[in-house]
Amino acid sequence: MRRFVPFLLVLFVIAAILRIDFFFTVVYLFAGVYALSHLWTRTAAEHLRVHRRFVDHAFPGDQVTVETTVQNDGWLPIPWLEVHESLPGELAVPPFHRRVISLGARKGHHLQYTLHCRRRGYYPIGPMTIRTGDLLGILSHRQIEVKPEHIVVYPKVVPLQQLDLPTRSPLVALPAPVPLFEDPARVMGVRDYQRGDSPRRIHWTATASVGRLLVKQYQPAIARETLICLDMERDDYSQRQWYTATELAIVVAASIANHVISQKRLPVGLTTEAWDPLQDQQAHFFLPPRPERAHLMSLLEVLARVQLTPGTSSFVNLLRRESVNLPWGATLTVITGRESRALFDTLVYLKRAGFAVALILVQPQPAHPSTGLPDRTELPGVPVHRVWTEQELEAWR
Repeated sequence: MRRFVPFLLVLFVIAAILRIDFFFTVVYLFAGVYALSHLWTRTAAEHLRVHRRFVDHAFPGDQVTVETTVQNDGWLPIPWLEVHESLPGELAVPPFHRRVISLGARKGHHLQYTLHCRRRGYYPIGPMTIRTGDLLGILSHRQIEVKPEHIVVYPKVVPLQQLDLPTRSPLVALPAPVPLFEDPARVMGVRDYQRGDSPRRIHWTATASVGRLLVKQYQPAIARETLICLDMERDDYSQRQWYTATELAIVVAASIANHVISQKRLPVGLTTEAWDPLQDQQAHFFLPPRPERAHLMSLLEVLARVQLTPGTSSFVNLLRRESVNLPWGATLTVITGRESRALFDTLVYLKRAGFAVALILVQPQPAHPSTGLPDRTELPGVPVHRVWTEQELEAWR
């Protein structure tokens, strides 16, 4: 009741003019109720606590349960609370969770709902708005806002049966029964003794433990590094199929990174320029190649967040700039949605500079010569792959 205070003033004036004790009693009663309701509501709101619990990282297809506890730490009961939690429409339908509850003194209430992770992204859970007031509705509703938390849904990872990216590493270029350029200071495991193994490689402690000859396996001194270069410029993808093409490009990047680290156990990195909802601006990402599983999860988290940019930067310039940070012989896997003369010239330049280069085009049909685009035969030594569906990616050879 926004007019309750003017009502009390009018009632007090009438009581003062008429000098009737009953009117003064009513004024004092209403004033006491108003003051008590105001104090009660303010005190109860100050002792209100909210805690969310949920897994903040998930994969597409997962279901994440969000448990929210609304706790009254005060000694005054709260007659009613309206809890409204805003949710992303991609994860929940309807995009909110609403409940009206009451809390006793030193009591709490648990709210629970489920998020369906249908697509990758960086999503806010919240904000949560809590409204409360007095039981009689005398005061205006008091509103409390709880800051949002975020959940990261990783991109889909397609298992690749085989992935033969080009390399200039001497570990692959020269066949040998024993890998070249091993580092004896870094033992990565043991294996059974084979004819021709040097006696100096025998692991005597492990041999005595299992009762058969075992030899040490060393980590290579030269690692075959792979850098995934992802194009997130809007102008480099078909205008009619921006979403389909860019989402598939991200799936390709995530699948390659997972295959190289999980199956090949080799270092892989990522570079791209994209819109980052976490920073709310266009950002440059560069994750140097590393082989650890934790690095793979960091790479997938970046791929979960990135969004298309309006094309203010040049993907070709990004390729030339990032190649400076890589050793000779590293593999550059370029993922884009459009062929161009500038791109082809850059790939040839990188090839001549000593890098192994692979081009992955995310497009439904190959470029037709009549479009004026360069012919792929102008890329000697650069394998070109075209993919448009996840089924084609799964069958990749």
